[in-house]
Amino acid sequence: MVTIYDVPAEDLIEEAAARLEDRIDEPDWIDFTKASSTNDLPPEQEDFWHVRAASLLRKVAKNEPIGVERLATAYGGKSKGSNRYIVRPGSHEGGSRNIIRTALQQLEDEGLVSTAQGEGRRITDDGKAFLDEVAEDVIDELDRPELERYA
Repeated sequence: MVTIYDVPAEDLIEEAAARLEDRIDEPDWIDFTKASSTNDLPPEQEDFWHVRAASLLRKVAKNEPIGVERLATAYGGKSKGSNRYIVRPGSHEGGSRNIIRTALQQLEDEGLVSTAQGEGRRITDDGKAFLDEVAEDVIDELDRPELERYA
């Protein structure tokens, strides 16, 4: 049986995002919001929302239980320091918690993620089955000899 650990993350996320397009809707405000305070502009990807939701689903499956704060840290980046002379070194800034929270709520409505009171989010049995099914399809499509032992 193929799991999320047996396939490359980028291929798994890409395929899961394609399947999530039918299940979750992109909010209207996503065209105007930044993905992190370190970014200057909103994301330019056409399918940013579905890719982020698929990535969140994978992170929850790997690191459960995990909360919004830890996810924001994972999706953040390094700020550039002071604006004028860049004399102060950069520091880490978190990602957008609103994007993360809204995507997790949509995944929760679909039954792929559940809330563990006081601990964060956990993946449900349906979510695990969804990711395993995606991983199995991804491993069949890949043409990489080193991964054939998992097929």
